[in-house]
Amino acid sequence: MTIGHTLLGLLESGPRHGYDLKRAFDERFGHDRPLHYGQVYSTMSRLLKNGLVEVDGIEPGGGPERKRYAITDAGVTDVAGWLATPEKPEPYLQSTLYTKVVLALLTGRDAAELLDVQRAEHLRLMRELTRRKQHGDLADQLICDHALFHLEADLRWLELTAARLGKLAAEVRA
Repeated sequence: MTIGHTLLGLLESGPRHGYDLKRAFDERFGHDRPLHYGQVYSTMSRLLKNGLVEVDGIEPGGGPERKRYAITDAGVTDVAGWLATPEKPEPYLQSTLYTKVVLALLTGRDAAELLDVQRAEHLRLMRELTRRKQHGDLADQLICDHALFHLEADLRWLELTAARLGKLAAEVRA
């Protein structure tokens, strides 16, 4: 997800201050990684420079002046194009897990133990996400489901790799 496109999309409902954009982002998308104010203002500065937003008003505040940003027609077009473009599927063809297994085998370490420890960590996170999902709103449930499905795929890979560990060890050490 690009922060710029997300902030532009949030601006389509109407002009907002940077503080309001941060709050809206964090409520909708930042459950696990809220935006820093610096990210918001540096992104808005870039969008302003690129003509995707404009300053709709400036209000005095307790500190610096508060700028209210509005999306431009070019910004609306940019968001529409981003939304219409499918995301590239990430096949994880060279994963860190695979690298660790091969290096464990190459260095004479216990690759089966590595897989067991990783399996336990995946299961721990899956339990945590399942609890979060049970108490979350629909958006949180969907986010958790996405993560859970990926973790389930990783678990299947861990099991398959454990079953093939002897053959992989022979190939790696050849």
